[in-house]
Amino acid sequence: MTAQAARLHRHEALDRLEDRRLLRELAYVGGKWHAGPGGKAFEVCDPASGANLAWVAHLDGAGTGAAIDAAQQALAGWRALLPQERCRLLREWHRLVLAAKADLALLMVLEQGKPLAEAEGEIDYAASFIDWYAEEGRRLNVEGVTSHLPDARMLVSRAPVGVVGLVTPWNFPSAMLTRKAAAALAAGCTVVAHPASATPLSALALAELAERAGLPAGVFNVVTGEAAPIVKRLCEDSRVRAISFTGSTEIGRLIAGQCAPTVKKLVMELGGHAPLLIFADSDLGKAVDIAMAAKFATSGQDCLAANRIYVERPVYDAFCTAFAERIAALKVGTGLEPGVEIGPLMHERAIAKVEAQVADALARGATLLAGGKRHKAGRLFYQPTLLADVPEGASILTEETFGPVAAVLPFDSEEEAVARANDTEYGLVAYVVTADPRRIFRLGEALDYGMVAVNRVKITGAPVPFGGVKQSGLGREGSRHGIEAFTDLKYLCLDVA
Repeated sequence: MTAQAARLHRHEALDRLEDRRLLRELAYVGGKWHAGPGGKAFEVCDPASGANLAWVAHLDGAGTGAAIDAAQQALAGWRALLPQERCRLLREWHRLVLAAKADLALLMVLEQGKPLAEAEGEIDYAASFIDWYAEEGRRLNVEGVTSHLPDARMLVSRAPVGVVGLVTPWNFPSAMLTRKAAAALAAGCTVVAHPASATPLSALALAELAERAGLPAGVFNVVTGEAAPIVKRLCEDSRVRAISFTGSTEIGRLIAGQCAPTVKKLVMELGGHAPLLIFADSDLGKAVDIAMAAKFATSGQDCLAANRIYVERPVYDAFCTAFAERIAALKVGTGLEPGVEIGPLMHERAIAKVEAQVADALARGATLLAGGKRHKAGRLFYQPTLLADVPEGASILTEETFGPVAAVLPFDSEEEAVARANDTEYGLVAYVVTADPRRIFRLGEALDYGMVAVNRVKITGAPVPFGGVKQSGLGREGSRHGIEAFTDLKYLCLDVA
């Protein structure tokens, strides 16, 4: 279908938008909306139905350079503003995001596929970072240093690092952008953002709202198109002083290599592959609730998803039976259907990987207790699946799973569970379910992860230093540490003789 024909047969749900100006198809550079060179555009489709949503401007390295130019030109004026003025503009952006919550959530469901309730929750989550950093930007105060030199006084301040490149993923297209952008903007940096090509509409809608909020031209830029040339230009341009990336560990390594010649600051949230450890002293019903929430949010397409579920042997069989019943009852469908809990996967590659992992586990002797194949709802839907008795060496235990497939296996001792949980290159988050307070503290220290959730799933938020260890990332997002990542320490020594 041609672009013109697709525009005449767009997704009927787009008619539900209250503010049609939020559906943007042009890149946002220097305070203006730009088409791709020669009108080049790429198609954005609903993963649930394949229906056309938009044709979005396909910029290249040159277009990225223009965005960096704009950000560099706007930098001096933006960093010179009083923090209170930047706070005022961010607060207005926050207000407009919340006011447009219904439309932003609708766009997210259509381009990403997640259920509407999850999309609405993400908009609240995304807005919370703007609100948090609007205030945090006012607290980057000068520190006094006790002088070790006679007749000298010493001050340390934080200066904005400069132009910042942001590369955001498709699974949380709004929250990952605001978590990065709000921190950078509050610090006095200007931003060039590149959203995933599968889900650019959420980022462009946020740019529209940022423009309405009064952010000056060039302060916040969104460059859409193929990732490779855009990200390469961001990495190689010496004017870009920091890169913040959320995505796979594999791509993170490539970005780090491309940034090395210009020695940029890096903030990276990479792969997860989280373990969930359930002990026999736990309440079984609560353990199942936690496993459901930790595994199946965003249809399992989440770096925080519990991919490896270890259950102490005395309660293993009972847990598997109850878990399988809950999994089989999950409602699968398009994100706008009432009560849907599992939506489509993002693309055919995701389906193929899930199928390969399930086939490998079964071939090695795992037991299929629920699901195990594509769902009748559509070509990108996969049945919520439970694999029990998954043997060590199965790919699902070593490779991050981005889909609604849970792998469960028993353990016999706390030491064994910790050793198996830590036996991975990843270190983002680990989950523990236990009633023993002594074990809580032991595991909190023993688990080699940047974050540990005990007897609950939801742990993230604007005040939290989100991030991992090992090959799950560098630095932290959220909290005061998130804004500090976009600053440089500046030391001033004054002669007072």
